[in-house]
Amino acid sequence: MLGWFRALMPREDRFFDMFERHSRTLIVAADALLGVLQGGDDVPRFCQRIVEQERAADEITAEVLLAVRRSFITPFDRGDIKDLIQSMDDAIDQMNKTVKAIQLYELRQFDPLMREMGGTVVEAAKLTAEVIPLLNAVGTHAGRINQITEAITQVEGRSDALQEQGLKSLYQAHRRDGGDGDAMAYMIGAEIYGHLEDIVDRFEDVANEISGIVIENV
Repeated sequence: MLGWFRALMPREDRFFDMFERHSRTLIVAADALLGVLQGGDDVPRFCQRIVEQERAADEITAEVLLAVRRSFITPFDRGDIKDLIQSMDDAIDQMNKTVKAIQLYELRQFDPLMREMGGTVVEAAKLTAEVIPLLNAVGTHAGRINQITEAITQVEGRSDALQEQGLKSLYQAHRRDGGDGDAMAYMIGAEIYGHLEDIVDRFEDVANEISGIVIENV
């Protein structure tokens, strides 16, 4: 009877497998977002890819939360597990919100600075996917984990600077010719820049959650 009960309980290492699977959805979605920002006729196809990855990520998040409830033993604090997977899910949710706005406004062209911000999203996603497996042995990899989380924070800083440049460029275009620029184009552009910055902010949240786990477990 006891053996049967234990067989139903999720193994501790399953959490790391689920974290890694979720991090892979982040990379695929980030690459698709960069594809969206290239513009052209492929925008809807790349948007759909992000929607699909967001759904897959939601399923993995649900798996993690269920495993937390069913497990007697977890690799680290239950609250930290829930906060980490939720912060990862927030990142891909924000990508989904971004493409929803793009689809709403039927955008097919994007500023070069938006594409650069898309590049920072890809970079943050790849760094996240690199750091997640290291949590399997936090004590051994603490130094490298801290390096990667700091790198994610630096990416967020660069993204923030790109957003500021982009908003300034939009404003200058709006003010050109005596302030008769397209007000709607300015508002839409500013919204997209805001969404893109929010994505990288969510990755910084992931980095902060991971840093907290290191502090508590090393």
